Amino acid sequence: MKKIIEQIFAESIDVKQKTLTKNLSPIADAAELIIKTFRAGHKLFFCGNGGSAADSQHIAAEFVGRFQKERKAWPAIALTTDTSALTALGNDYTFDIVFSRQLQALGQKGDCLIAISTSGNSKNVLEAVRHAKASGIATIGVTGGSGGQLAGLCDIALVAASAKTARIQESHLVMFHTICELVENALS
Repeated sequence: MKKIIEQIFAESIDVKQKTLTKNLSPIADAAELIIKTFRAGHKLFFCGNGGSAADSQHIAAEFVGRFQKERKAWPAIALTTDTSALTALGNDYTFDIVFSRQLQALGQKGDCLIAISTSGNSKNVLEAVRHAKASGIATIGVTGGSGGQLAGLCDIALVAASAKTARIQESHLVMFHTICELVENALS
């Protein structure tokens, strides 16, 4: 077991280092976009499925609450949390529109959407990005592997340097926490 543990940690470290090298400028660009969004009085939205839904909720809470500093709350909304809306939209329409429809109701030009998909090909995430772009909402895609369709659709793409879901999600968390710290430092 110890050998396997060491291999998992070594792989995670290696993926994070490669992700940093590949995403240094895009991470800074994403932080600047979020800073600009909050300074202008606009909102930040998140969407994703499964672990990416959990990340959406986690990082939205960091912005609404606090990351490391006491400061005012910032408007960040995870589109993954309203079970009534999610199930009604999925049932009455299709699961593909559960995020885009909420964004249509809540989003405005000047807002920003962080769309998370480890594969970059989640239909409902892609649909949310398409709606955002058509509505003047900036987009940050957070994905892995080749980036999938998501990387090419978004204004800024953060792509974890792995094809393994667990390593992608671990890298996403480091990128998100880095962005939280950068935004908090700039606005606090």
